[in-house]
Amino acid sequence: MRKNYYQKLAFMGMMLIILFTFQKYTSKEKEDFSDVKFIMTSSVPLHLTEFDPNDLDEKQWQNLGFTEKQIATILNYKKVVGGKFISKEQFKKCFAVSEEKYGALEAYILLPTNKEAKSSDFKSYKKNAITISEKFNPDHYSANDWIKMGFSERQAEAILKYKSYLGGSFVSKEKFKECFIISEENFQKINPYLVLPEKTPANFNSYTKNFKTEKIKIQYHQFDPNTLDFEGWKSFGFSDKQAQTIINFRDRNLKGSFKSLEDIQKCFVISADKFEEIKPFIKMNSTVAKNDIEKIEIKQQQKTDFSKTDLNSITFKQLLEFGLDERAAGSMIGFRKKLGGFVNKEQILSTYNIDVELVKKLLSVAPLNTSNVPKYTLADAPEEWLKSHPYFKYSADKIIFYRLSEKDEKKIWKLLKVKPEYETRMKLYLK
Repeated sequence: MRKNYYQKLAFMGMMLIILFTFQKYTSKEKEDFSDVKFIMTSSVPLHLTEFDPNDLDEKQWQNLGFTEKQIATILNYKKVVGGKFISKEQFKKCFAVSEEKYGALEAYILLPTNKEAKSSDFKSYKKNAITISEKFNPDHYSANDWIKMGFSERQAEAILKYKSYLGGSFVSKEKFKECFIISEENFQKINPYLVLPEKTPANFNSYTKNFKTEKIKIQYHQFDPNTLDFEGWKSFGFSDKQAQTIINFRDRNLKGSFKSLEDIQKCFVISADKFEEIKPFIKMNSTVAKNDIEKIEIKQQQKTDFSKTDLNSITFKQLLEFGLDERAAGSMIGFRKKLGGFVNKEQILSTYNIDVELVKKLLSVAPLNTSNVPKYTLADAPEEWLKSHPYFKYSADKIIFYRLSEKDEKKIWKLLKVKPEYETRMKLYLK
């Protein structure tokens, strides 16, 4: 009986506890949760400093706010582009780096822009800090002074050339700011220390008058440009270097004679104004020009049969023999080498520095054999070939990246999103 009594007592106790709990959670009175705070994603501010993305490890990428998945993508992309980011634009293309994130980091990235990376004297990029300790007059600064301030040798030379262009003085802070070498950021640092007027004087031309060469009156007379010698060109106001350039242009590029007034205009040391000055006095010997043309035609007939000369194997000398000048022949051979061979004749007409009409005559005669031109698929094209080929090099990194995970070429083309005309050119060299 006692056992039964205690069991009933325990049951009643449990029922009371359940009723009390139910009443508490169904009560109309609201519980006060004012002290409860939900934990969201970390909002710790980033303390950014200058960094080279080629030097960062996984932990350092995390400190910049990237997730583990994003870090893995960045490191994989770095391998794809050759193991090293070479410019800010290349880093920006990485899919793990959003526009917003890149915008926050850009000012701190120690990489050059594409333009700086292509510079012939670029070796390793480090952002040099500009340091100024006292007020100074930039007119008195030498190249070494600018280098000590933080500019490179090439930048220092450009600053001095700009000063010379202004007439030997920077004149004002306004003019100093216009020097393209000095960025807005650097100008703001330097500005408080400049000992120069704020505004450019209204009579600014007076600063340069002492540096202008006085115009010498020249006595022109009738002349034949094909027989005029070095001293003759100098007597018309050309410098030693200009006179020699004109003679070299005539004798080397034009095979010994100007054939027309247009040929004279093509010589880059003869400005448009200068040409108009000498034009009324030019008396060309048409017989000489005619004889030179006949000599070229006879020479062509005697040596090479261009109707049997493949445009993908034609030599530099043969192009000169046909009548192209050295610059045009070099451009055509160089373009062909970069392409790995021409696929159609229209490509040849897009070569720089050629006489289009003369080359059209060559194309109408000479055949084009494309059997030895290398072609690949997007999946098996060598990386070096992609990066050096004129039609593929701007999309090479994307192709290399996409084909890691995608084998269907149609899908790769969709991902590349190149312009239709570029795609058409690229497909000329694909199987």
